[in-house]
Amino acid sequence: MKDLELAHQKLKENKRFFSKLSNKERKTLDHYAHDAHTKVSNDFDCLTCANCCKTTGPLFTKADIDRLAKVFSMSSAVFITTYLRLDEDGDYVLQSTPCPFLQADNKCLVYDERPKACREFPHTDRKNFYQIRNLTLKNTLMCPIAFRVLEQVKINMQS
Repeated sequence: MKDLELAHQKLKENKRFFSKLSNKERKTLDHYAHDAHTKVSNDFDCLTCANCCKTTGPLFTKADIDRLAKVFSMSSAVFITTYLRLDEDGDYVLQSTPCPFLQADNKCLVYDERPKACREFPHTDRKNFYQIRNLTLKNTLMCPIAFRVLEQVKINMQS
């Protein structure tokens, strides 16, 4: 977990990085983030970590709920009662962590049908990367990929 320890140590530095970006740099940020995301995610095996599944839970859209309810041959209402709760923002999230679909080998029981938020995690290849800087900073503290992408972006933007 060396990356996550470094992420905690560099949190203030990373916050400063985002706060000092000029408008021009913010526009080029997506390019650097997407390049770094491709390289880093190809070099990292999420099954060695699965920290996202162990420590946090995704937001579940209605489509996610309906799709997963079908997987388990239950109604959407029963799926919600069994696995989800409403958070303070009125979004459906898991009742508890780790994720109930995480298996002992760090594989996802519902991988092919997993929620949209899981498919997109750690969100380092999204458009308008600057707009999700707070989410990115939070994700660096739990996800080695998010941390490595941000570190690579910082290096690329300094050169």
